[in-house]
Amino acid sequence: MKYTSITLLALIVLTSCGGDKNTSVEDIIASQDLAQIRQKKTELDAQVQEISAQLKLLEKEIKTLDPQEKIPLITTFKAEEKVFNHFVELQGNVSTKQNVVITAEYGGVLTRVYVREGQNVKKGQTLAKIDDGGLSQQLAQVKIQADLAKTTFERQKRLWDQKIGSEIQFLQAKSNYEAQQEMVNQLQQQVGKTVVRAPFSGTIDDVITEQGNVVAPGQSQLFRIVNLDDMYIETDVPERYVSAIVPGKDVEVDFPVLGKEVDAKVRQAGNFINPANRTFKVEVALPKKDVSIKPNLTAKLKINDYTNDKAILIPQSIISENAQGEQYVYTISDKDGKKAKAKRAIISTGKTQGDYIEVLSGIANGDEIIEEGARSVKDGQEVKILEYENGN
Repeated sequence: MKYTSITLLALIVLTSCGGDKNTSVEDIIASQDLAQIRQKKTELDAQVQEISAQLKLLEKEIKTLDPQEKIPLITTFKAEEKVFNHFVELQGNVSTKQNVVITAEYGGVLTRVYVREGQNVKKGQTLAKIDDGGLSQQLAQVKIQADLAKTTFERQKRLWDQKIGSEIQFLQAKSNYEAQQEMVNQLQQQVGKTVVRAPFSGTIDDVITEQGNVVAPGQSQLFRIVNLDDMYIETDVPERYVSAIVPGKDVEVDFPVLGKEVDAKVRQAGNFINPANRTFKVEVALPKKDVSIKPNLTAKLKINDYTNDKAILIPQSIISENAQGEQYVYTISDKDGKKAKAKRAIISTGKTQGDYIEVLSGIANGDEIIEEGARSVKDGQEVKILEYENGN
């Protein structure tokens, strides 16, 4: 139709150009008279506009009278069963159970600091020393008294075993020895608190208190030690997923700051529902030895909560709804070449993922579904297929 319009328009223009016997376009151009040239152009422009308007009227009437012009143009795709994994999108923070701030257990002057920031340490390694205020000397004296009490007890025991001496002397010697030994143990514990040791193997992330400062037990922070070998992501999951998100579920982890994505799994799902926000805790294990992942880093999680091995997915944009609240799409039937009939199919839907939705019933594997033009057709109407696409 467009080519016909252009041809007719060209013929009219050519006819108009040669219509004046006295003055042709060539003659006007040859005259080099600017006023005549402009006047001729104005006349031709008016003729073109008039012819164009007439052509539009003709095209409109042709569409009204020709049945072929009323057939809606559509595209289709074939419904195919495929694996559908639905994911719950959440946000979490990287954590580690071995991220500890070590505080002083004994009050006094921090006389020595043996480590620096960034240093790797082993479990039990000495990190610092606090002045014991004379406890070591007291311990030495008590040990001497304990050794004497032990010797006295052993001799008294030998005599008692031979039925020599009184029972009260034996019991007094035993009691004295045990009391002295208890004093030694107590002082050893006190002296042990003056030596700060690493509770686990890791890295000294921060030296908080410098050598020479006075520290107080349970209050003064000395070091932060971190072990990145057992990191995980912790997140709060709404209670409606309590039966769907269990240990072993696949997780896609995205670290926006790092521009990194990793695959992981749920390693633990909490059994307690927080009454304040109706959520439960979930831990997602992270791969070891990735030094770019740090504690408290924000992560976006996509946790697999539902899988259908034979799901049919369709675009949400092609679904309509009738007055009864039923959802429907159009399929095609009686296909003959590029022509077919539209057929309404009432469907029920399941979970969504992005722009697609799962169809639970109403569509079978292999059905051809109308995609483009789905909202401009009616049930039983003849349609013309412009393009056929295999798959979604």
